[in-house]
Amino acid sequence: MFWFLITLLVVTCVLLIVVVLMQASKGGGLAGTFGGGSVGMVFGVRRTSDFLIRATQILAGTFLVLSLLTNLFFLPRGTNAESVIQKGISPEQPPATTPQLPPTQAPVPESAPVPGK
Repeated sequence: MFWFLITLLVVTCVLLIVVVLMQASKGGGLAGTFGGGSVGMVFGVRRTSDFLIRATQILAGTFLVLSLLTNLFFLPRGTNAESVIQKGISPEQPPATTPQLPPTQAPVPESAPVPGK
């Protein structure tokens, strides 16, 4: 079910991007690149604008609903979930130090008196 919703969400996103780019802006925009001018000739200029606006509204609503459903039903829930603000900022870990070797016996200086002589 999760992957089905994700697939629908991706398809909706791609369609929403295409529909938004198809809309003609004041300067022509990218509508001519994707064939926006030829769509106006099929439906008529006014009906094309109405169709693209309505398609944008429907796709945006679908995107919103699918996003909410995906997050509500598939977001992992913890019993003691806290936000980052509630947890506070943890101090940084100190840099790792090299392990200390056990102390070795210091060499006995040669000029030191030898006990027992």
